[in-house]
Amino acid sequence: MAIGDDFSVAANGDIRYTGTTANYTVIAFHRWLQDLADQAAASGNDILDITDNTPSERATDNLITLINGYNIDQTASEHLFDGSIVQAGGDDIWDGIVNFGNAEFIEIMQNGALIANDFWNVNTPSGFNADAGQGISHRFLVKTRTAGADIDGRRLLGMHHEFGQTYSEFSINGTARGNNVLALSWQDDLNNVTPAGTVATWDQFTNTQGYQLLNVTGSGTNPFYSQWTVDGGGTTPAVPTINDLYEYAKWLVRRGSTSTVYGLAQATVPFRGITHEITVDTPTGNFDPVEPVSWSGGTGQMLAIDSETAGTKMWIQLLSGVAPTDGQVITGGTTSATVTVNVTVLDRRPVPIPFIGVSTGSALIGGYGIGVDPADLSASDLLTDLGGVTRTPPNNVTFSVSGLVSGEDRVLVTWGTGSDIDKDQLLLSGTLNGAAVASVVVSTAIPSDTPQVGVLRVVNDSGFDVRLPYSSWTGSTFTLTSTYNFSGVDEFDSATTGNFVYIAYIDKLAAAATESFTVVYAADRALWVRVRDGGVTPIKTFESPASLSGTGGSISAIRTTDL
Repeated sequence: MAIGDDFSVAANGDIRYTGTTANYTVIAFHRWLQDLADQAAASGNDILDITDNTPSERATDNLITLINGYNIDQTASEHLFDGSIVQAGGDDIWDGIVNFGNAEFIEIMQNGALIANDFWNVNTPSGFNADAGQGISHRFLVKTRTAGADIDGRRLLGMHHEFGQTYSEFSINGTARGNNVLALSWQDDLNNVTPAGTVATWDQFTNTQGYQLLNVTGSGTNPFYSQWTVDGGGTTPAVPTINDLYEYAKWLVRRGSTSTVYGLAQATVPFRGITHEITVDTPTGNFDPVEPVSWSGGTGQMLAIDSETAGTKMWIQLLSGVAPTDGQVITGGTTSATVTVNVTVLDRRPVPIPFIGVSTGSALIGGYGIGVDPADLSASDLLTDLGGVTRTPPNNVTFSVSGLVSGEDRVLVTWGTGSDIDKDQLLLSGTLNGAAVASVVVSTAIPSDTPQVGVLRVVNDSGFDVRLPYSSWTGSTFTLTSTYNFSGVDEFDSATTGNFVYIAYIDKLAAAATESFTVVYAADRALWVRVRDGGVTPIKTFESPASLSGTGGSISAIRTTDL
């Protein structure tokens, strides 16, 4: 079909598309107009001949200017490719986009939002005006200037976010006349093989947004802009993994997502991650943990601020315009709180793609600033905090005791000698007496694989193993959950320096069929496990040695009836 069968030219200069699917290069479009203009007389719906003003000018084969009032509309532009169309004296411009790559679907973000009319995806996965021999998957035009004003400085961001495939992005920081290159490609993501419909049912993953201080390494807190939890209390998948979190994060920001991520509705504004870190001062008001922000010349989504009322650093995803500069005021779009840029604005691009980072299948190499609940990390994972410093988690291992009856079984797990409890783990430093003992100090450093919150047993002077829940420990001191009375006799007797102190990893009435503890692995531990039920369906005491290794451990209680 000839181009003249698909376009019309009106007497007022309106050039409109009348076809159905055929597309043409801008140089072919120009040649057709010039061919009409040299006719002796107009005919049909093409009101153009030798008596009319010249309709178009060619600068190059990829740059055509419509002159003397001739013009196209958006629909006509969608059927042209391989260059730019300029009209209205330069007030309206459509620039050419060429993707060198194998992208199937392309999303384009312009002026802070996705272009809703993604006509270039109509023929996917075969591409749009593709040229396989040149490695081109898509060629089309995007309007970058209207009514004499550039649209967001002619900035465009191309994205390929197909679930199951590797994600990619490519930015054009100001289109030029002619063809502007995208480079969006993909390959199968071998760590993203779960069907999207299955991932849509997952409910185990939660995220606490905004500035977070997390003890990832086990030796102090560091700042992140999120805290993802792998086992968030849902039911599916039954035993979630760190790779499941990776797939879930990809699903949230896939093409076609209806989710809202960090306050951004993915159908219109894709979440990408932090693009800029900004030093600020002169705070007023109270920011939300996450909210839209703006300044003269740009907009963004604030993903974290180190203090909602007295911020000194802010982290954003730039949405439109350019990053703020020294002295500019940044205003919260929800709260109207403000801060002022204090000299330093760090460009944190390129952002990780996808935002969560990279999965090895069994470990997460987290994207910049992404935080994960330390309890859900292994020594193989690697996170990068908001300071740009990589943080390696310790080896958290879990030991479980199964075969329990909830509400009946009393469970004790502690260090073992091979045939009994090892009570000689630690020695008391200082005497415990009085009615309000709030802490226990031992004579040596507390082992690094001791749970941060747990139960302590102190052997008092009457020989009772006093159960003392603690809320934290540091150095050689345990801080008790509540005060304890060591001022009486028997179980309330005092405890003298040198008395035995031992750590109970589990010391409780079972609340589930399986009870477990998680610690930072330091060395293999010989354990002693004891389970008793003297209730309605009593069992003979189950006790057995067990071991905690670098991969954790487990044991199942044998229930021998004692009726």
